[in-house]
Amino acid sequence: MEHVIEWPPRFVSPDVSGAAFLMQRELQWFEVLQERSFAWLDNPSREKHEKTYREAFVDKHKDLLKEAGQWMKDTSSSCSFVAALIITVAFAAAFTVPGGNNSDTGIPIFLKKSSFMVFAVADALALFSSVSATLMFLAILTSRYAIDDFLRSLPRKMILGLTFLFLSLAFMLVAFGSALTIVLGERLNWIYIPITLLAAFPVVLFAILQLPLYVEMVESTYWPRLYRPLKLWK
Repeated sequence: MEHVIEWPPRFVSPDVSGAAFLMQRELQWFEVLQERSFAWLDNPSREKHEKTYREAFVDKHKDLLKEAGQWMKDTSSSCSFVAALIITVAFAAAFTVPGGNNSDTGIPIFLKKSSFMVFAVADALALFSSVSATLMFLAILTSRYAIDDFLRSLPRKMILGLTFLFLSLAFMLVAFGSALTIVLGERLNWIYIPITLLAAFPVVLFAILQLPLYVEMVESTYWPRLYRPLKLWK
């Protein structure tokens, strides 16, 4: 049982990124042992001075738990800052619509344009998505960071927060592109193509750089690929 609690890092799946998700993998493997009727995991261990194996597991991973908590805090702080910026931009854009408002009625001048409706919907979705992302990251920052939180609670909040953040960035780009189309569309009929390409570039760049990590986080939480037990028992 000592090998279960104190296996070396080389046995951990190499596609784990971040201390928080490494902690999650450790907990997932320990949970697998519990589900397979290893009742003695919660019985006192003579080798650990009458501690249960779960208590020994927690003691062994204190440093990793600290690193995982710091990783969650740093990531959530950075992402919540970006989400707050998007909230500010989206909220301001709702009151400074492209083309301005009619001085008599206060109704937006380009209200009947289809591109204006795209702008309005995209801006609203960007605002709501960024607010949701901020709430998720705040929930992470105010968490108690208990060891069991790293198994499901914190990873799911991080995934939801990143999902809402990515959506808010995409909707903000759509709103920006539609605003340029409203302002320049009548004079420059060809403007639609470069705007579409420019708006798509950050999305494609993000997909290349960050999507693999995001998919890995989702797989680690919902469809974990654990260790190779045969090597652990040698």
